[in-house]
Amino acid sequence: MTQVGVVFERRGAGTPLVLLHGIGHHWAAWSPVLDRLAEAHDVIAVDLPGFGRSPVPAAGLPADMPGLVAAVVELFAALGLDRPHVAGNSLGGAIALELAAAGAVSSATALSPAGFCTPRELRWALTVLTLHRNAARLPEPVLRSLFGNPALRTLALGMILARPNRMALAEALADARALREARAFRAVARAGRGYAFAGAPTVPVTVAWGTRDRILPYRQAALARTRLPAARHLDLTGCGHVPMHDDPELVASVILDTTGARAA
Repeated sequence: MTQVGVVFERRGAGTPLVLLHGIGHHWAAWSPVLDRLAEAHDVIAVDLPGFGRSPVPAAGLPADMPGLVAAVVELFAALGLDRPHVAGNSLGGAIALELAAAGAVSSATALSPAGFCTPRELRWALTVLTLHRNAARLPEPVLRSLFGNPALRTLALGMILARPNRMALAEALADARALREARAFRAVARAGRGYAFAGAPTVPVTVAWGTRDRILPYRQAALARTRLPAARHLDLTGCGHVPMHDDPELVASVILDTTGARAA
C-alpha cells in the first residue's frame, strides 16, 4: 500500500504495531512473522524513505538519526497512530529505541540494534553490507543460480542469516533486489557514522540479540545491557543479524511479550 509518502504492508487488527527494517532492507524482511503478529495487532510494516519501494522524499533524506526519528513520527501522525508499539531490526532497532526514548511509542523491541558498536565495528558492518550490495548487482539469472544452490546460498547469505536455507529463493532474490536498489543506502550509512544510542526510555523495551550475528556481533549486547539497565535483554540463540528468517516463532513471541499481547 502506498500512502503518506511511503510504501507499507498492513495486516491484522488491534493495537497498532509498526515494524522497521534495517539499512538496505525492505518491509518484506518481516514476512516470516507478519501473520503471527497480525493475530494480535494492527501491523504496519514500513519501507523506510529511500528503501524498498518508498521514494526519496522531495525535501531530501534525513541527515541524521533525529531526522529519521522525526520522519517516522510524522508517519505515525499521518496514519492516525497514537503511540503505537514498534519493533525494529538493525537500523530499525536503533530507530525503535530512539522512538521509545522520545516517548513516541508504547513499547519498543529492538533486534540487534545499531548504536552499540565501536567505530571500527561500525566500519566492519557497513563494509560487509556494501560488499553484499555490490554482489546484488550481479545479473538476476546468476543470482537465481547462486541462491538456488544450498551450499552457495549459505556462502552468499551466511554473514546475514545463521540459517540461510530457511529463506525461500523468491525471498532471497527480493532481498537482493531491495539492497541493490536502495537509493538511501549511502546517505543513511554516511549519516550513521559516529551514531551511538544514549537515550533513556521509560516505556517497556526489549533488546534481543542474535548469538550468531556477524554484522553487529553479539558481544555488542553487553554494551546495550549497560546503557539500558531497565530494559529486558534476551539472547536469540542460534540467530543471525536478521533473526526473523532464522527463528520466526521466537522473534514473534519476543515482540508479543514486549507489547503485552501474550499476557492478555
